[in-house]
Amino acid sequence: MKSYELTYLISPDISEEELKIFPEKIDSFLQEEGGKSEGLKLPVKKRLAYPIKKKNEGYWGTLNFYLSPEKLESFEKKLAKEPKILRYLLLRERLPKKIEILRIRPKAKAPKVKKEKKVELEKIEKKLEEILGE
Repeated sequence: MKSYELTYLISPDISEEELKIFPEKIDSFLQEEGGKSEGLKLPVKKRLAYPIKKKNEGYWGTLNFYLSPEKLESFEKKLAKEPKILRYLLLRERLPKKIEILRIRPKAKAPKVKKEKKVELEKIEKKLEEILGE
């Protein structure tokens, strides 16, 4: 079974009693196909940005569910035949891929460079004289 999300828009002409049982009706369509839903919620009335089937308002609802991909087409046909649904959208939810967490290692500290002592010019000249034997 795969995870899906259904978003649907119901006609505003529906009565309050029908509105309360409508999510259960969709759930019954789902159970007929062997799927299972996660949390039924009542649709919320919203004003539409543009008219859909000559309606300026509608009840907006969503439903997350699990269903085998073979039965998705027959479930979708049942939704399309329902006259009170103005529009619907079925999305397949993709589970986030597991990402390996890389642990950041502390940077290796650069070896400390020992500062050489400044040798005075006179000491250098003495050493050169000793070496050259003057």
